[in-house]
Amino acid sequence: MRRSCTGVHEDLSEYDYLDNDSFTDLESGFYGLWYRPAYTRLNVGWLEAGKPYSTETVSTAFVEQLQAVQKVQWMNVCLGVHRCDLCREEDAPEGNGEIRIPGKPGIAYAAPSLITHYVTDHGYCPPQVFIDAVLAVDVDEWASIRWPDVPFPWVPDSAERMLD
Repeated sequence: MRRSCTGVHEDLSEYDYLDNDSFTDLESGFYGLWYRPAYTRLNVGWLEAGKPYSTETVSTAFVEQLQAVQKVQWMNVCLGVHRCDLCREEDAPEGNGEIRIPGKPGIAYAAPSLITHYVTDHGYCPPQVFIDAVLAVDVDEWASIRWPDVPFPWVPDSAERMLD
């Protein structure tokens, strides 16, 4: 059943939670990079209990690609965690970060780290433009990028990098 997502942030609405984006090095879990994005960030997959969201079966290829992206990108990691409030409390997984997926020039999709859980366990179907953008990511290229670079194409040269 295809419905518009009206969770915490409506799908494809402008992201305004954080002014800056930050990537954390996956290998060390410590080194960081901060910058103010020059691109527009659009929300995808910010679900909330009691709010309707799009449901439809998505392809296995999309789910596998989304999981692969999440293994190579760790961004806007917070000190606290968010538990999935669509699950029973005792079964709810936790998330504490986001991912960015490049869209058309000047656009990036901002999704919570729980997005794969929402897709696989709750039947959430993201907008087709997000699905297409995820499938277009060259995960092998992103996985080959090593710190202090990050697996995202639009990080400005002026980004502040914490290296020590």
